[in-house]
Amino acid sequence: MELSKLKTVESVDVSGKKVLVRVDFNVPLDEEGNVSDDTRLVAALPTINYLLEKGAKVILMSHLGRPKGKVVEKLRMDGVARRLEELLGKKVKKLNDCVGPAVEAAVAQMLPGEVVLLENLRFHPEEEANDRQFARALASLGDIYVNDAFGTAHRAHASTAGVAEFLPAVAGFLMEKEVKALGQLLVNPPRPFTVVLGGAKVKDKIGVLENLLNKVDRFLFGGGIANTFLRVQGYDLGDSLIDEEHLSFAAEFLKKAQKSGVGVELPEDLVVTSGDNGEVKVVAPGEVPGGWKALDIGPRTAERYAELVRSSKTVFWNGPLGVFEKEEFRRGSEIVAKAIASPGVTSIVGGGDTLALLEKVGVAGKVTHASTGGGASLEFLEGKQLPGVEALMKGTGEEKSGVLGKETVGSR
Repeated sequence: MELSKLKTVESVDVSGKKVLVRVDFNVPLDEEGNVSDDTRLVAALPTINYLLEKGAKVILMSHLGRPKGKVVEKLRMDGVARRLEELLGKKVKKLNDCVGPAVEAAVAQMLPGEVVLLENLRFHPEEEANDRQFARALASLGDIYVNDAFGTAHRAHASTAGVAEFLPAVAGFLMEKEVKALGQLLVNPPRPFTVVLGGAKVKDKIGVLENLLNKVDRFLFGGGIANTFLRVQGYDLGDSLIDEEHLSFAAEFLKKAQKSGVGVELPEDLVVTSGDNGEVKVVAPGEVPGGWKALDIGPRTAERYAELVRSSKTVFWNGPLGVFEKEEFRRGSEIVAKAIASPGVTSIVGGGDTLALLEKVGVAGKVTHASTGGGASLEFLEGKQLPGVEALMKGTGEEKSGVLGKETVGSR
């Protein structure tokens, strides 16, 4: 993937144009349908505000939840529109569909500087099927297509890949920021380069482990992943979560890492419990009592990991190192999180749970880059091509109206 080919919204003249923007407004709603976490809305503001300042007609589109191709009342975008209005300080007209005559008529009446939010894309099964006619119908609403939804870039859907066949396609500022930050990890990261991986299962991280093995200086493991690697080394971990199906992969990975001179750091102590309301104590990996579970890295491990992180130039982190939702099993992740936020460390964090952890311990705004796309960031680091990003790198194409560049993009 040649990142230099990624054209951005600044490379096109948007003044007076209808700009169709794919955003990631897949946000949590409360019982009243109001947005309970507006992080993704805030992340899209730089692109939206830029377009408004340049006099564009801004048409926003997103999915919300998993309605599976049917209209689900509680997954309508009305609450999103209300919160976006508050953030922008201006009216956001929310439409009741994303395609069709009524939508076309509403868009045709737009004036420069106005904002329209389309209804949930996934109310139509054609969205996830990347149906060509549905993509064409969406594209007909705009003169220019901007993809600012990195969180869905790994999906080949009509709004993330299909639309780009019919319109001049460029990246929004968030998309550009994500691709550059993650791309740096694969190309030439400042060293030492440390990768911190937690979460439940090895299988979820196999692609990242394989692709980064010869690019990093060390891995730090926590959570169920660490348990699996500890089991490979012969430790009995009681009832702790183990990815039994991938023990052979873990064993082979350790051999490859040793051969490549890549460090693999595992917990030297663990926080364990006898049950939901049971006793909690710290033990060495080989001393987990029968029936007990390891739910966090221990204090010695946390301090060692924190020191390794602080001595790094680049750190990527995905997956909490323990069951951080409970205070007694959060301390290890918290210590490492505060180290990642240290000055002089280029820190890139991905994954919803990891970002929630950073928020909880008060360092979310102190990392270099917090990726809004958990699955997309992992697939990017696996070396996979992301359909939503690839679609932006294919030039204008014969079917696209107008010309990329400042010269002209024909208005409909």
